[in-house]
Amino acid sequence: MSAPVLTEPDALAPARPSMAARVIRGVLPYVLALVLAFVVAGIVIAALGYDPIEAFRTILTTSFKTGFGFTETLTKWVPLTLLALGFTIPLAVGRFNIGGEGQLLVGATAAAGVGIVYADLPSAVLLPMVIVAGVLAGVVWAGIAALLMGRFHVNEILSTVLLNFVSFQVLDYAATEVWSDPAAGVAATQGVGEGAELPTIGGPPGVHAGLLLAGAVALATILVTRRTSAGFELRAAGTNPRAAAINGIRVERVAVIALIVGGALGGLAGALEVSGVHGRAIEGMQTNFLLLGIIIGLIARGSAVWVPVVAFGIAILEVGASSMQRTVGVPAEMVLIIEALILIFLLLSDVIAGRLARRVA
Repeated sequence: MSAPVLTEPDALAPARPSMAARVIRGVLPYVLALVLAFVVAGIVIAALGYDPIEAFRTILTTSFKTGFGFTETLTKWVPLTLLALGFTIPLAVGRFNIGGEGQLLVGATAAAGVGIVYADLPSAVLLPMVIVAGVLAGVVWAGIAALLMGRFHVNEILSTVLLNFVSFQVLDYAATEVWSDPAAGVAATQGVGEGAELPTIGGPPGVHAGLLLAGAVALATILVTRRTSAGFELRAAGTNPRAAAINGIRVERVAVIALIVGGALGGLAGALEVSGVHGRAIEGMQTNFLLLGIIIGLIARGSAVWVPVVAFGIAILEVGASSMQRTVGVPAEMVLIIEALILIFLLLSDVIAGRLARRVA
């Protein structure tokens, strides 16, 4: 007599990993990456003749010792979060938006232009106009790359990177020819009207209200990508484009929309930098936001849930870097090395964590 065939769902489904295996796979890579990154960085700092303990203490505590330090951290968190989300949304569908820098700059240029031309309007009218102008400029800038990708199959990495260089000239032209401010001492536009400036939250020094808008955008992104049909289509198109197309999902259309949304977030970041931080568009205002946005998106593994958390950690490191250079003498660039090491060790630790999880399961 032959053995009975198991037909129950539990018999056919793969065994669910144990709680210990899920914890190891989820947490261990980050712990290993952080520890190894700081160990290697500590060795390098010691080899340069500095005190690694004091350097790390300065990096990790500067953001919380004073109100100014915490305000600076939150101020940096805003563009880092928006640019990281602008990278991770297209990444979910297998596209790479490397144009966050250019999208921020054209968004800032458009926002500054509106804030200058319509400087006499009341804040209730001018401030929304400035922010919308920045967002639309980012949409147009990313839309160029999206059009080239969707219609002519031009690689979006190439087009977005090249558009970054064009954006430098757009801002330079606006800052030196159209709305130039010779008294600024650098290539910068004139200041925007008072109605274009964001109010501050909290006591002095206070952080600009764009923090709330960035937080709302991050929350909306999480809800849309995880709880809506649009988010399901985005994930499906990225996970298995062929299966998604068979089931009626227009993969290329989803990719185009994702890239444009990423551009909108970059433009918003530029508008908030103008309205909340600089009060004008300044050549070089993008600093290293693009690089950090990509690092944040990769460390967060493309998860919109983890992007704000990782962005806050990176903002702490960035604010601490300047203090470390002033007090300990370690070059601020050491923080970029730490951030890169975290990403490298995170990728390597995935292999180790996966093996350990399979043993525990």
